Amino acid sequence: MKKHNFSAGPCILPQSVLKKAAEAVLNFDGLDLSLIEISHRSKQFVAVMERAQELALEHLGLQNKGYKALFLQGGASMEFLMVAYNLLEKKAGYLDTGTWSAKSIKEAKLFGEIDVIASSKDSNYNQIPKGYTIPSGLDYLHCTSNNTIFGTQMNDFPEVDCPLICDMSSDIFSRVLDFTKFDLIYAGAQKNMGPAGTTLIIIKEEILGKVSRVIPSMLDYKVHISKDSMFNTPAVFPVYVSMLTLEWLKEQGGVAAIEKINNKKADLLYSEIDRNPLFKGFVANKEDRSKMNATFTLENETLKETFDAMCAEAGINGLNGHRSVGGYRASIYNAMPLESVQVLVDVMQELEKKA
Repeated sequence: MKKHNFSAGPCILPQSVLKKAAEAVLNFDGLDLSLIEISHRSKQFVAVMERAQELALEHLGLQNKGYKALFLQGGASMEFLMVAYNLLEKKAGYLDTGTWSAKSIKEAKLFGEIDVIASSKDSNYNQIPKGYTIPSGLDYLHCTSNNTIFGTQMNDFPEVDCPLICDMSSDIFSRVLDFTKFDLIYAGAQKNMGPAGTTLIIIKEEILGKVSRVIPSMLDYKVHISKDSMFNTPAVFPVYVSMLTLEWLKEQGGVAAIEKINNKKADLLYSEIDRNPLFKGFVANKEDRSKMNATFTLENETLKETFDAMCAEAGINGLNGHRSVGGYRASIYNAMPLESVQVLVDVMQELEKKA
């Protein structure tokens, strides 16, 4: 029986997706060839790429609205660089809400002036900043929707007079938003979409071509759009698994349907964290809690060995928190079944009885 996988990423994927992906590695599309040994320019894989792009736009409600979907390589870390390379001419604004936003700020500073509009660094990123003012005249504003390490999530996005850029690596396709508010969204596949190795970029074409610098071809969004994500050999297997996951999401009823399930999972776990005197949530304000990554600690660290042993006995995997926070982190992405969250809650309640 498969373990209850709470890993933060690479993370859990739907079992039906894993089965189809495994079959394709042996024999793809009845070709008697493996998916990972056919040409990326074959009609079979071109169809995969086109379907993955189509589904990504469909799930976000961005078809026929001037957006393109790209599947590139280098993870979100490459996008920290590419966003600034393609869009930063004079000054950009950034919201600093966690480790990954801080890394994006570091990269962007190589290309121009960066205004850190708001930051929660002083509180070890245990909240989402509020009450900030965004200056006019920015080339773009960058934010991170969900902070995997610290367990915070943005629920309100600012109104801006410039392109709005968002790193949605750890909560894309998990909830309904007005995605037309964003001009560029990027997300590493390895949270809610597929295995590590490809990155989804959703970009409004009209924001491109406005910087004076010469952009190397490999880092130029316009080049990748013109080549349909095949300027270089794409990550064939991760793109295929991403397509399968997006198909699975459609079968579940799409983003609106999965959001309801995600809310049930998060409510179940956070209710236990708040009720059980042995545990304490890391995030300062309940309204800032992530629906994807629940971070919490034991009030009494002497119980850690017992709790860890109980989790292992129950088949719970990947629960340890990041070193920046300590404690525990339960990542409850789209493919995590409600039953697995219930197993964790049961263990937490059993620990309370033993303590």
